[in-house]
Amino acid sequence: INAEYGQRNRSLPTMFALILYCVACLVLLWLVVRLSLSARRRMRRFDDARTLVAFFHPYSHGGGGGERVLWRAVQETHALFAARGARVRVAVYTGDGVSAADMRARALERFGLQLSSDDVEFVPLYWRAWVAAERWPRFTLLGQSLGSMLLAAEAAWRAPPDIFVDSMGYAFSFPILAALVGCRIACYVHYPTISTDMLDAVAECRPGTVHNSDSSAGGWRRSAKLIYYRLFARLYGAVGSCAQLVLCNSSWTSAHIAALWGGSPLVVFPPCDTRALSQLPLAPREQRVLSVAQFRPEKDHALQLRAFALLRERHAAAARDTTLVLLGGMRNDGDRARVDALRKLAHSLGIDEHVEFLLNVPLDELQSELGRASVGLHTMWNEHFGIGVVELMAAGVICVAHNSGGPRTDIVDVGKTGFLASTADEYCDCMFACIGNAACGTTRHAVGGAYVGRTLLGRCVW
Repeated sequence: INAEYGQRNRSLPTMFALILYCVACLVLLWLVVRLSLSARRRMRRFDDARTLVAFFHPYSHGGGGGERVLWRAVQETHALFAARGARVRVAVYTGDGVSAADMRARALERFGLQLSSDDVEFVPLYWRAWVAAERWPRFTLLGQSLGSMLLAAEAAWRAPPDIFVDSMGYAFSFPILAALVGCRIACYVHYPTISTDMLDAVAECRPGTVHNSDSSAGGWRRSAKLIYYRLFARLYGAVGSCAQLVLCNSSWTSAHIAALWGGSPLVVFPPCDTRALSQLPLAPREQRVLSVAQFRPEKDHALQLRAFALLRERHAAAARDTTLVLLGGMRNDGDRARVDALRKLAHSLGIDEHVEFLLNVPLDELQSELGRASVGLHTMWNEHFGIGVVELMAAGVICVAHNSGGPRTDIVDVGKTGFLASTADEYCDCMFACIGNAACGTTRHAVGGAYVGRTLLGRCVW
């Protein structure tokens, strides 16, 4: 017994020494990487005195509001530095695997924004799969956050910036850039990764926030998920505090980020150039109900189909010639599968002959549809801002938006500039109230001009 006890005591110092050795190796590795990246930054500044501002936007070839913000941010960054007499070099970390020419062509086609090779350069990222939701079927929030740390490390190694700007919501990238590069960190938050609303939704067992079997399992899964979310919220708050400049796209987003990260985030509305849309004639308009949104799960196109089916069922005469148009971009096979499922749902509801799907359309076709529609639909719960809502209003389309998030706090004045709804019944009632109501066309004049000229960096100081 004494021999075994003595052997155990001798093994403890050995294990402790091994742990210290591993920690020392990690610290040494960090020092080597940090010094290497710092040396590369100094050499670059010696060869090229321009400040490198790099935007972390792995999915930059999309056509949504986030990409509009990105490209306007690139333009405004050049304007801001030029106004100060400073020189700047702007880069975008991207994992799309497309050429720079294709990327610039996409910005021109989708948003009408002209970008030259002097405006922006692209730094390819090859580890983007680590932030894809499909890679993390369980603990998705945590998995994607850890994946973003790996992707941020790759970005830092390929092009260590002077100013790092996260424009996609990967807050867990902040400590990586702070530790490895020591650069200044800014972010534009479209939507908090986790929010107090999400915690409340899980606690109250709202549909879509827990597994269907949670209630039958005695609620233990719901309790476990709530603990997981609360722990993740603490981590999210800790990494978010690493940013020196925090911008949010709406009052709703700012309030949630302030609650989680602390501080006083700036509210800078996303760019909504409504000048061309405000020139569209108010009449004549067709009985077309238009939805403009990417085909992502959170956009809840299924709610639009169910509400439209109710409209045709309850108000058959008024809605006889009405068509629902779902216009949006598809990013990948997941989005394509989602569209196929929506087509099947429309068929099962008996409205497929009155529903049109317009996929990945160019800017001119989008503007044409905005000029034809009389009613607009927006169904995303807790939409961070709602660029699509503003564009619908600016085009003279009567918008029925979800009664939450940015549309409720910053955009829609119910009865004056649009309507708010939450359920299929409420959407049905609002659409029926809008059909043929020409007086509501004044929404264009009430709202359209309010957002013209709002730019991403107009109120920022690096």
